[in-house]
Amino acid sequence: MSISSVKTGLIAAASLALAACGGTANVMVEQQFPNVVFEPRDIRAAIIFDDAFRTYKATPVEDVSIDIGTAQVDLWSKAFRGLFNEVTTHQDRTQVPEGTELVITPSVLEVQLSTPSDSYLNVYEVWIKFNLDIETADGEAIDSWFMPAYGKTPDSFMTSRTEAIEEAAIVALRDAGAKLILDFYRIPSVYSWMEQEQKL
Repeated sequence: MSISSVKTGLIAAASLALAACGGTANVMVEQQFPNVVFEPRDIRAAIIFDDAFRTYKATPVEDVSIDIGTAQVDLWSKAFRGLFNEVTTHQDRTQVPEGTELVITPSVLEVQLSTPSDSYLNVYEVWIKFNLDIETADGEAIDSWFMPAYGKTPDSFMTSRTEAIEEAAIVALRDAGAKLILDFYRIPSVYSWMEQEQKL
């Protein structure tokens, strides 16, 4: 038997083992993300993390729950501090301080999960669909920005179904942070606002 055949057999066995774990998986994503190394703009922003966002728990399929609330607050807080030189975070809009220029409220629209039994691949995949409501301090809407994020496990065996789903969710959150940093100032309406406010 060739080495490649053995490797293929092991991968298939690992995939079947994960898929066969069954049962309910309650996944708590406990991840602290690194600070973002980026050149922030001279903008004072308030970020609204409401209770629904802070405690968000998805149920993408009947037997799986994924709690990403704490992890996503950590991720977004650090990512926004890479974009703006002054950032405050609040639970609702009434707490926004004077002098704030932008108010951003992120929310989760949907979380989707694909398992090896769904795709016949040796990976778990997680999609998170975010939306960012971007406004001026006066409440004037600038944009409502849809931002999907994607993560998957490496093509290798993981010790449990729960661990595999958590890893895929962490990768999806990292993808969200990277997209925010790279794409936020490319949003046409945000660019127009910055031009109007002489922030370019």
